[in-house]
Formats: sequence, C-alpha cells, structure tokens
Amino acid sequence: MKLDSSAFVADSALIQALQGFAVPVTCDEDRLLFKQGEMPSGLYILRSGGATLTMTSPLGGVVTCTSAQPGSLLGLPALIGKRPYTLSAMVLKDSDVSFVTCEDFSQLMLTQPSLSLMVLRVLAAEVRSARSAISEL
Repeated sequence: MKLDSSAFVADSALIQALQGFAVPVTCDEDRLLFKQGEMPSGLYILRSGGATLTMTSPLGGVVTCTSAQPGSLLGLPALIGKRPYTLSAMVLKDSDVSFVTCEDFSQLMLTQPSLSLMVLRVLAAEVRSARSAISEL
C-alpha cells in the first residue's frame, strides 16, 4: 500500500504559524521520530530532507507507506485524535525537522482558529490518500 506523499504537506501559512512554537530536532543520523502504537507527544514538521513512514501489520510484516516530502506534518492524525500513532516515522540524516508539543498545538488552534481549516485540509488529504491506496489492493 502506497500513500500519496503530498497528502501530508501543509499550507506554508500553517507551517509558518507552527514554526513560532517549534523547537528543532537534531538529525545527525537517521532517527526514529515516533513508533506505531505510541501515544503522541506532539507534531513533527519536515522542513527539508526526507522521512519514511511505515506500518507494521498484525503478523509482523513492515509495509512502507510513503516517503514524506518537505512541508509534511508528521503525526497529525494521532495528535488530533489523541490516539496512538498508526504509523512509524523515520527521518533521514541531515533533515531539518521541528517539533511542536501537543499543548502548544492546541493553544495555537484556540488562538488562531482560521488555521484549523488548514489542518482539516491536511487530514482530508491523508484520508483521500488512504482510501485511494486501499482501493488499489
């Protein structure tokens, strides 16, 4: 199953607003950002470089879902739903990644509700991509 990598990309205005709350993540080597099944502590922004999103099946097989591109918001569905990550994200060496805590993300959405529509667009694109990938099975 292959998801459309553009489904994770956010509008530049949303990324700019999130960057006001973001802290850099060091990526001197390939780094696991989050693992499927873990509870989210925040949202990752892939500013440059790349990341691979994978899913482990109940039988233990690993499926590469997509390679994320710059501008991607990683972990958004888990953050919004307050549920465990459904994918794992491995960022590639020397990528530029930022992290926004759950609390800061919530505060931003409350103080700038116009950004919520941009977040919904990213989530809708992810849903469309997943449905398209499922329909190809």
